[in-house]
Amino acid sequence: MLADYHIHAAAHGEYKYTREWIQQFLDTAAGRGIAEIGLSEHLEYSELVDWALIEKISSEAKQVKVRLGLEADYIPGQEEITRKHIMARNYDYIIGSVHFINGWGFDHPDFREQFDYCDIDETYQLYFDLVLGMVQSGLYDIVGHMDLIKLWGHRPRRPISSFITPVLKAIRVAGMTVELNSAGLRKPVHELYPAENIITEMFNLDIPVTLGSDAHHPDQVGEDFDILVKAAARAGYNCIMTFAQRCPGKVLI
Repeated sequence: MLADYHIHAAAHGEYKYTREWIQQFLDTAAGRGIAEIGLSEHLEYSELVDWALIEKISSEAKQVKVRLGLEADYIPGQEEITRKHIMARNYDYIIGSVHFINGWGFDHPDFREQFDYCDIDETYQLYFDLVLGMVQSGLYDIVGHMDLIKLWGHRPRRPISSFITPVLKAIRVAGMTVELNSAGLRKPVHELYPAENIITEMFNLDIPVTLGSDAHHPDQVGEDFDILVKAAARAGYNCIMTFAQRCPGKVLI
């Protein structure tokens, strides 16, 4: 069974929750053999979710099961604010992610040029220190696009293991799941999040995984999941985690 748990139906606020719009996500999922999807808006757009509509669609859907998640940025010092948002709704899972380094939205095209003026190893270290803090916060179920810092193609001089291994060990201790995300294939880096050598290290540490496309449009649901599943299989994975009311379950892929 395949599941796509990283879907932003509202994108960055430009789309509304209507039956017709959500049905397009379900139809694409069904056409690509996705049995379960998770609508997981960014926290700042979570108020755009029409809960009554999703509950109705979910009860009527026959081919595709619908879960409701949330993607919440980890920002040091805002843990309690984030916790209140998480507890305000009955989510099936929470994705933790890092999009800002000291206020710098490094993955936004408008701020990409700042990479030209920073030490890349220091930047990688700052990023993964934040991911580590996110893991240790206890707020989240899933680590989203774990090596997002590479999306523009910038690579550190130091081995990636020096940044990522401490994070993976903390993930194992925390009992979290890591998302295998296909969105990197449509970004300048043209690589899965995380990279395949990291997926292998995750498998060796017995870290569970789930799948996500980071879809911001129905056409992107389950995009490149054939590549994603093959990469998981090469590392040794034959199952993924699914979630219901923040309780994990395991299914074969």
